[in-house]
Amino acid sequence: MEYTVEAVHQEGLQFVVTAGPHSLTTDYPLDPDASGVGPRPLQMLLGSLAACAGGSLLALLRRGGQTIAGLTVRARGQRRTEHPTVLTQIALEFVVRGGVDPSVVARAIEQSEAHICPIWAMLKPSTPISSSFRIEV
Repeated sequence: MEYTVEAVHQEGLQFVVTAGPHSLTTDYPLDPDASGVGPRPLQMLLGSLAACAGGSLLALLRRGGQTIAGLTVRARGQRRTEHPTVLTQIALEFVVRGGVDPSVVARAIEQSEAHICPIWAMLKPSTPISSSFRIEV
């Protein structure tokens, strides 16, 4: 299977990124305090990791018979200041809502990391990724 994404320059460091019928604008303002017109590419990478790990976790929990009322995944990345300004570490926090078994959640996160989420698998050889979770009833 092959994925194709197109990034078309707009102005400054803004690009419209299109994947199939979906588009979004990314931006990389040189002023670190500026918000820009869209997320920065590294923010999108963190978002992709959060969505991938979250989707994997949901699928595994549902397959395990767990009742999930909601899930939020927060990804925090530390970026080095010198170029290339890569992420030097990432922390994932899973907030699971519902009456779920904590041991099942812990195993599902381990499975997501080890076998299911391709973005996690691609990033972890070069970037330390920690994970934690909490359950809200």
